[in-house]
Amino acid sequence: MKNKNARVLKTITLTGVLTALYCVLAALMKVPFIGNIMLDLGYIALACACVALGPLGAFVGAVGCGLESLLFSAYGLSYSWMAANLIIGLGCGIVFRKIEKLWIRIVAIWVFCAIGVLITKTAMECALYNIPLLVKLPKNAIAFAVDAATMTIGLLITRKIKFLKNK
Repeated sequence: MKNKNARVLKTITLTGVLTALYCVLAALMKVPFIGNIMLDLGYIALACACVALGPLGAFVGAVGCGLESLLFSAYGLSYSWMAANLIIGLGCGIVFRKIEKLWIRIVAIWVFCAIGVLITKTAMECALYNIPLLVKLPKNAIAFAVDAATMTIGLLITRKIKFLKNK
């Protein structure tokens, strides 16, 4: 019983810490890239969450993004980014929980970032804000590539952090 309680406590603690880390990195460490697209270092915390917590990485991505947008953005809650991060965290978390091969994990990052950012985020923003697809898609294509690359770097960083290994 003690072992199970310790595992639950570790999961709750890691979820909270990684959600806060996502929020802080996403808010305070935005690096200008092209136009108003920023390199979002919160994806490093999302990669750590997917490795350590599996599908709970979806919680870290969605809630961390929501907190960051509520606390630090003038535009308020970003539903499209939260939905994208939910998909990325859930998909990568499931793959990371089942497969440890690095190249498969990297492919998963790029596939789920494409589904989350290119498809889900683009569709939501076009529908919510009446933005033409051909206007929104090129910008989100750049955001997808930047976010997937940042998350890939995060995955490579997690290989050096022993307590994040999912067991």
